[in-house]
Amino acid sequence: MRKTTEASSNYESLENMSTADLLSNINKEDMTVPLAIEKELPSIEAFVDACFERMKTGGRLFYIGAGTSGRLGIVDASECPPTFGVEHGIVVGIIAGGDTAIRKAVEFAEDDTEQGWKDLMEYNINSNDTLVGIAASGTTPYVLGAIEEAKKMGVLTAGISCNPGSPLSKAVEFPMTPEVGPEFVTGSTRMKSGTAQKLVLNMISTSLMIKLGRVKGNKMVDMQLSNNKLVDRGVKMIMSEIDVTYEQAANLLEKHGSVRKAVEAFNLK
Repeated sequence: MRKTTEASSNYESLENMSTADLLSNINKEDMTVPLAIEKELPSIEAFVDACFERMKTGGRLFYIGAGTSGRLGIVDASECPPTFGVEHGIVVGIIAGGDTAIRKAVEFAEDDTEQGWKDLMEYNINSNDTLVGIAASGTTPYVLGAIEEAKKMGVLTAGISCNPGSPLSKAVEFPMTPEVGPEFVTGSTRMKSGTAQKLVLNMISTSLMIKLGRVKGNKMVDMQLSNNKLVDRGVKMIMSEIDVTYEQAANLLEKHGSVRKAVEAFNLK
């Protein structure tokens, strides 16, 4: 299989470049990422619609990956509860090597073909759930093993990789494969490939949460009020929806705990 993620960089003698040239050339490469994702929009759309059908009846969304890919899945999953007010455990990120690997690489964790499914079984994953394998190369054994077992259990499967025709793309029902080409530093898939994966994950989770009713208009009406900035944002959201002063909106928010509930309670008067 041809791995464009491992192909030699389009640039030579990086150590001889000025800071300005390094930054400019990295930026040039980064500009190609959204264009690669644009080509995959139909595939992403098909997956989101299929996943939504399961999530609207209580299904969960799992991400699984190793290294950078695993960390990106964990970031996306961990941001869903505070942003959209969903319960922890509705979107779950799993990384090879466990929580230790979030901060520090765990040697050879990604090479275990059986551990991924064992990690998923701790969550009692079932046929109403969805599993997204994330692997820039599309060849990570930890991810592939989990996907194969998940398919046997009737779990909906998808994959995000950057190598067309990879084992991951072939294994899943919904492959999403933005081909971003060689990295600026040869093989450093934390760069363009990681950016592509992050953007696709943003699309998936945000679209699903909107479809599940977690956004009203363009506002995060169910967001968790976990700091003063978010409380202030929530107060202003309420003021934009109903005719109240800042103080009145703040009192409503404190009493009801979310923008949605505050507005609904006011409108019921």
